[in-house]
Amino acid sequence: MQNEPKQEALDDDLLATLQSKTFDYFLYEANEANGLVADRTRKGSPASIAAVGLALTSYPVGVARGFMTRKQACARTLTTMRFFRNSAQGTEPDATGYKGFYYHFLDMQTGRRVWQCELSTIDTALLIAGILTAGAYFREDSEEEKEIRILSEALYERVDWDWARNGGATVTHGWTPESGFIGYRWEGYDEALILYVLGLGSPTHALPRESYAAWLASYLWKKIYGQEFAYAGPLFIHQLSHIWLDFRGIRDAFMREHDSDYFENSSRATHVQREYAIRNPLEFDGYHGTSWGVTASDGPGWQTRRIGGIERRFYGYRARGAPFGPDDGTLSPWATAASLPFAPEIVLP
Repeated sequence: MQNEPKQEALDDDLLATLQSKTFDYFLYEANEANGLVADRTRKGSPASIAAVGLALTSYPVGVARGFMTRKQACARTLTTMRFFRNSAQGTEPDATGYKGFYYHFLDMQTGRRVWQCELSTIDTALLIAGILTAGAYFREDSEEEKEIRILSEALYERVDWDWARNGGATVTHGWTPESGFIGYRWEGYDEALILYVLGLGSPTHALPRESYAAWLASYLWKKIYGQEFAYAGPLFIHQLSHIWLDFRGIRDAFMREHDSDYFENSSRATHVQREYAIRNPLEFDGYHGTSWGVTASDGPGWQTRRIGGIERRFYGYRARGAPFGPDDGTLSPWATAASLPFAPEIVLP
């Protein structure tokens, strides 16, 4: 077993620095003319509607932390919401969205669909979560903040969640004008928790309760390394929806049956990830009790190489998971940091 390196103390100053540098992404990788945020820093990257949702969620935090003024946050938010309100909605292949949903990737300048990508149900949910966050935060009586509140409700009400079921029980992954609905559905415990909550709560095009029940019926409850939980391998699944909702003490039928809640579930999943790194069944260098976190991320690239007498298969972007894989030795520091609310005792031992 490798010796674990000495850790740097994570004090308030270091946390503030990490927060500030992370927030900078939303400041400097955004188009101020329309509010769109790049999917990544690579030159020519399109916008990701999920990144826009996270940006809208982050602006109030930036105000609270002193990274931007309320006036600046309000202006960026309003620009973004006006863009989505006025963007092209229709079946045309170069539209911005359809049925209140939006395409996963958009041109940073025009806001139109790129790469023949899908009308994404999950990424629209993340965008709407950010939009509703803004509507909840900007509650002052200025005309700008009033408009944000009006737009947040209008954009939420426009999404036709029920249409996205395509006649089935659960929600599809999306739709394209070329091929219609994608064959995959949101089934099994996954990042769609926020999607189903928003769909159930819609005042205009709500999902039926039977849709949520069908999703719960597809969960897998597993016992791994002594932890019992609703299983999902990638760590981000246990984190993403918690950005917007505090699930402590909130239980649906599945969690009541297992005497747990989604916050506790994420805590257990986090402990499984650390234990996986300690056991290190695939014998990767650098895995140990203070170096863990397997999730969806970029990687070395799609290739197979023999290293230390072992043939290793590596991936580019992929949803990596523990303990059942896939795992190519890629750890994501952000996944560990994002586990802090769920398991501070192992994130900061």
